[in-house]
Amino acid sequence: MKKRNLSFILMASVILTACGNKQSSKETEEMPNDTIPVAKVYFTKDITPESLVKIYEALGVTPQGKVAVKISTGESAESYNLKPELIKDLVSKVNGTLVESNTAYAGNRNTTEAHLKAAKERGYMDIAEVDILDSEGDLKIPVNDTTWIKYDIVGSHLPNYDFMVNLAHFKGHQMGGFGGVLKNASIGVASTAGKTYIHSAGRAEDWEHFWEYTDNQDGFIESMASAAQGVHNYFKQPGKDIVYIDVMNNMSIDCDCNGHPTAPGLLDMGILASTDPVALDKAAIDMVFNHESKEGDDAGPMIERIKELHGTHIIDHAEKIGLGTTNYELINID
Repeated sequence: MKKRNLSFILMASVILTACGNKQSSKETEEMPNDTIPVAKVYFTKDITPESLVKIYEALGVTPQGKVAVKISTGESAESYNLKPELIKDLVSKVNGTLVESNTAYAGNRNTTEAHLKAAKERGYMDIAEVDILDSEGDLKIPVNDTTWIKYDIVGSHLPNYDFMVNLAHFKGHQMGGFGGVLKNASIGVASTAGKTYIHSAGRAEDWEHFWEYTDNQDGFIESMASAAQGVHNYFKQPGKDIVYIDVMNNMSIDCDCNGHPTAPGLLDMGILASTDPVALDKAAIDMVFNHESKEGDDAGPMIERIKELHGTHIIDHAEKIGLGTTNYELINID
């Protein structure tokens, strides 16, 4: 991205924040369309198999070739990952293969055998084929931002796919503050070595040293943004494409990688979808931060966790490096 355009985008972000991110504001309407990109983010308050298909169709993007649907299978039966009964119609619609990558910590998904067993036990194999992307090794793909990581390390099966539906469960996260499509593209798609490489901000690839290099929080956050851009760019090659969906249900302050997560204190909000991952996660964050909390429906703990871990920095950095824009138009399809 040229420096001139980046300056315009950053200036627009400040204006939009001051105006409560209302994209219909006079300032935005008077700006030339060729200087400030406006991403479309679609929204439905309904969280059903039918609405998931409907919001995907609203994107107007036709899948091509072999389709990967990137989900999280969850660390245990107690985790709040998206359930097979919710996603099965969408997976069938795109004739998709459910894809995952092995974890970088001890648990029931740190080997391919254990991961497939977990996927079977949780019902994912009943709705589609499941492919562990790094079951036969990994490979390196380029990243634009090499501040911390010099490449992204993903499963060797990634080249088997021409189209990806990044189907993320939006929730909190005990290391990144929150998890949405940016995290699902970065940590989610990364192989075991790639997860360690991102978490360590480029200092280690050996999962046995995972916990030794977690002292650079902003480096970790920025590495996630860089890796997410690497995956996005990979699927923006000729003949390939990628779309993004955030499902805002069962929003614990803990990740689906937590086998014993804190119970959600925030009621379900709906589903968001976009072709721009930055705009999508920004819209989800805005919904949480602007939520009018009350007893039994409290965004406070989620907001506190995100702030504590500088979680929104992934959105800011992703925009800075040119992955997308925080300037969006929210389109209600209900």
